[in-house]
Amino acid sequence: MELYYTVFQTAAGWISVVASDKGLIKCSLPQIDKKKALSLPELSEDKAVLSRHRFADLEKRFIEYFNGINISFPDKPDILVATPFQRAVWAATRLIPYGETRSYKWIAEKVGSPKATRAVGSALGKNPLPVIIPCHRVIGSNGNLTGFTGGLDVKIKLLELEGASTKQ
Repeated sequence: MELYYTVFQTAAGWISVVASDKGLIKCSLPQIDKKKALSLPELSEDKAVLSRHRFADLEKRFIEYFNGINISFPDKPDILVATPFQRAVWAATRLIPYGETRSYKWIAEKVGSPKATRAVGSALGKNPLPVIIPCHRVIGSNGNLTGFTGGLDVKIKLLELEGASTKQ
């Protein structure tokens, strides 16, 4: 399977994206430098081919997003290596509108497992496409900002960028 990638700079930092012909596989959160953005495992040992033109529209949307513009990411993911539960959680998470939040419980109910809030958190912790699958919009049922692979400070910045409440 041929993999393609790009790396580009946004107002928040450098982002890399990896895709196959079937869809997006992985992207980084904004990084302070280009080299760190290129540290995704899928990019090691020349596993992917640089292809900026393939990602031109996505790059434009990421740049606009990090400039505070309400942008959607309808891009097709290629996440077949995930479990059915992870795919369901990520699909439900994509339903959360820009600038809004939902609870882990809301996601668990959406996927038909209302008591699986911890499993939802675990699935979101393995999200390969942050921002595109907006796991930063998922909060605790009590309104607290909990867990985020990129750190709570990044979660807060993303929510503030979207105008969502970050009160704890």
